[in-house]
Formats: sequence, structure tokens, C-alpha cells
Amino acid sequence: MSITKDVIRACISDKRDEITHAEVVARPFTFEEHGNYVMVGVRHAGKSYLLYQRVKELQAQGIGWDEILFVDFEDERLIEMTADDLNLLLETHLETYGKKPYVFFDEIQNIAGWEKFLRRLANAKYRIYVTGSNAKMLSKEVASTLGGRFLITEVFPYSFSEYLAANHVDLPDSWEHSTEHKSKVIGSFNEFLHFGGLPEINLFVNKRAMLSSLYSKIYLGDICARHSLQNNRALNLMIKKLAECVQQPVSFNRLKNTLAAAGCNISIPSIADYIEYAIESRLILPLDNERSKFAEKETNKKYYFIDNGILALFLLHPNAALLENAVALQLIRTYGIDKVAYYKNSFEVDFVVPEQKLAVQVAYTLSDESTRKREVGALQAFAKTHPDWQLLIITYDERGTIPDTPIAVDAAWHWLLT
Repeated sequence: MSITKDVIRACISDKRDEITHAEVVARPFTFEEHGNYVMVGVRHAGKSYLLYQRVKELQAQGIGWDEILFVDFEDERLIEMTADDLNLLLETHLETYGKKPYVFFDEIQNIAGWEKFLRRLANAKYRIYVTGSNAKMLSKEVASTLGGRFLITEVFPYSFSEYLAANHVDLPDSWEHSTEHKSKVIGSFNEFLHFGGLPEINLFVNKRAMLSSLYSKIYLGDICARHSLQNNRALNLMIKKLAECVQQPVSFNRLKNTLAAAGCNISIPSIADYIEYAIESRLILPLDNERSKFAEKETNKKYYFIDNGILALFLLHPNAALLENAVALQLIRTYGIDKVAYYKNSFEVDFVVPEQKLAVQVAYTLSDESTRKREVGALQAFAKTHPDWQLLIITYDERGTIPDTPIAVDAAWHWLLT
């Protein structure tokens, strides 16, 4: 049965009602007036709501629904739609309103062959906003497929400041000096630390169950299905081991040995492939050793998870790992993944941002003397060859400075808001 224009009208009308009544938490993203966008990211990162945000921005400028075409390709009524049917969407809109629309396509990867249609729309000077979640949409293939006509924008889960806004925690400028506001911030931070910042997960009471379901969808859908993987257990076990090692550099050899000890024999080339698949789907984010040679960079990385809530699924004693993962995400979100690294020589610095001359250690607490000596010592050793860098230790709740050093100490809940 082919898609009819009546079905398309019904889908468009229902989506319009949903967007009209949706409560949209504005995210700090500025759309270029003449830009075409492909918003990519892990499932439930908030891509659809960014499209809603753009619709509402246009409406505030006087653009009506007669100039907006919004189609959600996860609507089950469009499940039989093919690339050959895509032009029906424009025809339906033009027959109804007679106006060239702004085009919003949500989860367009569900339509095989969508790329040529988008290129044709771009050539015809339509303004286009698109989201996609699967591995192909998240990979480098998108940029080459669309030929430079679109701005490829990665959407991350909420930052902590966005998380507070979504939970209606409004902070005055002097919030740090208010016991009430500070308590709200720390309470919210504990939830953010353990359940992450995926916007839709934020709506559920049983967040862990929803996170587990989401992980299964990424793992089974965006990785196993696309790559026709037969050894699902090996992939799942590898991801679990990466979670358990999230604070440490991991080599392919080490992963191979760890998996073998768990009764799962897998080759190094397969491990390399599986890691690449997990990176493509944005389940994990890799950081290089800033100091190492190219060959070691490729095989000895630190891997962080796209969301703390997903990482927490795998950990029994998660606090220290979750804190470091939250810091990694904020640095990557702020500066870009290609600008952030770790530094390992005879000592290790958790994160360095060379362009900002920033070196960061993460320690849940500095109350333990051996931990304090290790973290401070690493930054002091680093400073000998990087004398003009900013040195920072991020903890769960401690703030101040290290006496007789240029090292600052900040609590994560405070640093994430500054």
C-alpha cells in the first residue's frame, strides 16, 4: 500500500499539535539564518526538541504553520514510505498552502536514499533542518554524502546548566551565597551525576529502567543490526569492560586479554572494529594521549561514555568514574573532542586542552593524603614543562587552592556552572 496525501496530512497535523503544546527548554544553540542543518547524536539527546526550538523561533519571527513542513519519520503511518515518496511531502504542503516551506525532517535515516532528496532541496534553496540517530547518520559518511551543503551539528545530552533549567531550578547571580540555592544545586548535581542528562530520561521516575532500554536500543539497533554482528556477547562484554576502565588508558591487547579471561576469545582486529562501531554510534568518545606517538595514539586511548546514566548501568561503585566522565563530557562539549586529550608520561594528567593551556585532574576527594599527593604531584611535574598553563583539580565538593602552588581546586557542581 503506497503512502497517500491524506495520510501525510494527518501525520503533519498531529505533529503540529504536538509541537504547539510541547514545553521546550531552550538550549544555548544559535541557528544561522541561511544555514541548512543535520543534527546528529545519540538517541534521546534532544535533537527533536532542538527542531521544536527552531520552529518556535521562526514562529516568534512571524512565520506561520503555512510555511513550516515538519515530518517525523518515526511515525508508524509512514513506515512504508520510500525515497520515491518524499516529494509527496512537498506536493502536499504546496497544494494545501501554496507556499514554499521551511523543511523539518526528524529521524530521516529511516528512509533509505534520503541523501539525494536533501541535496535536491538544498539546490532549490530550501531551508532544511534534519535529525538522525543511527550509526550511518553519526559517522563521517554524512558530510561526504551531503557534499558540504549542510552544517553537521552534534547534539550532546544536557549540560548541568541545561539540566537545571529543564528542572526549573532558577539561580540568581548570588546563588553561591545562598544555602537554599546551593543545596538545590548539589541535590540536582547528585541526580545529574548518576542518571545523566538525556532530556527524555529526565521525564521518567524509573530512570534506570529507561536508560537500560535505551542502551539496548543503541547496542542492538545502532551497532549490531547495522554491522550484522554475530558475536553480540563479545560486543556487550567489551563495552562493559570499557565502562569499568573509564578512568584509565586501554589498549587493544589489554581488552583482548580481559575478554579472554572472561571466556570470550576475540581477535584484536575484531576489537578494533567493535570499538569503531561504538564510537560511530556515539556510545563512547575516545581521547588520545597528547604525548604519545601516532601508533600508540591509535591503540591506547581513554574512552568516555556519552552519558553518565548509561555509564552508571555498568558500575557497582561508580562515584569516582562518574565524576571523571562528567568532566570529560563538559570539556568535549565546550572545546570539541579533537581539542581535548589526556597526558601520560611517567605521570598522568587526566585532561589537557592545549589550545586553552588548561590541565585538569579529577579526584572525588583530596582528603586522602596519598590521593592528594598523587594528583598534586602529577600537575606539578606537568608544570615543569608547561609553566604558563592553568592547573586545576576538580573534586566532588572541595574548593580552594593547594598551598604554595598555582593549582586551583573546584567542586564539580560549581565548575560545571562556570
